[in-house]
Amino acid sequence: MSTPTPPRADLHCHSTISDGTLTPEQVAERAHGRGVQLWALTDHDEVGGQRRAAAHARALGMDYLAGVEISITFADTTVHIVGLGVDPENAQLVEGLRATREGRDERGREMAAQLEAVGIHGAYEGALRYAGNPALLARPHFARYLVERGVCQEVSEVFRKYLTEGKPGYVPHRWATLADAVRWIRGAGGVAVIAHPGRYRFTANEEYALFTDFKAHGGQGVEVVTGSHTTAEYQEYADMAREFDLAASTGSDFHSPDESHADLGSLPPLPADLTPIWALLQERIQRAATH
Repeated sequence: MSTPTPPRADLHCHSTISDGTLTPEQVAERAHGRGVQLWALTDHDEVGGQRRAAAHARALGMDYLAGVEISITFADTTVHIVGLGVDPENAQLVEGLRATREGRDERGREMAAQLEAVGIHGAYEGALRYAGNPALLARPHFARYLVERGVCQEVSEVFRKYLTEGKPGYVPHRWATLADAVRWIRGAGGVAVIAHPGRYRFTANEEYALFTDFKAHGGQGVEVVTGSHTTAEYQEYADMAREFDLAASTGSDFHSPDESHADLGSLPPLPADLTPIWALLQERIQRAATH
């Protein structure tokens, strides 16, 4: 049975393999329960959950695209590039992601030291308890610990007060380059997508440079409808997709039932005149089992 056109797609979300709170199987169950027909798990800098996600998706009747979200540094800002339709066993991709993950532990210890200096003790050990994969210790793990401690009431408050630039607990990290990320994704047979561009605090010139360089390196897509975009930003980045001749992607950026801007499968459809990203990936979609 072929995928309905257009499918109800969610191509950006996270599991306990990176900084989500549900296992790959639980995310698959939630996506399926909310009507998703084409799904991708896109954990940060890690493809370790791909086999589990793909197998569970197909068993539930969802089509699946193997995915990853790669952290890069562009204009001194952390930017995320999603790879869709990748071969998760591609050696260059796996090695590139391993190199990208290096330094997270040192960064985590520096974050904990800053929090210690303002009277928040035990943050490193506390954050580790929330990290399903200790190699991917990240800010959400620290945020969950600070909520547990009662320092803040919710994760978003932690980020406002402690884990963003200029606040105690913020430690920048030098990630891969834009060229690296796109090369790894393309080398693994996938399509590179700029994740949630509305989140970056770029000037108009910096944003234009990001899109220009991304396209020059072989990037092919941009998230237009995503959990952290406003309705106005749906239109803004639809216009950018048209201007740069990029395919459009969509995804909730789901991390947790209690923390995320949007739930799986909850977003409106892409604008009908844009090329959906899955149109470029028909040969890479892992079809649901037919009975």
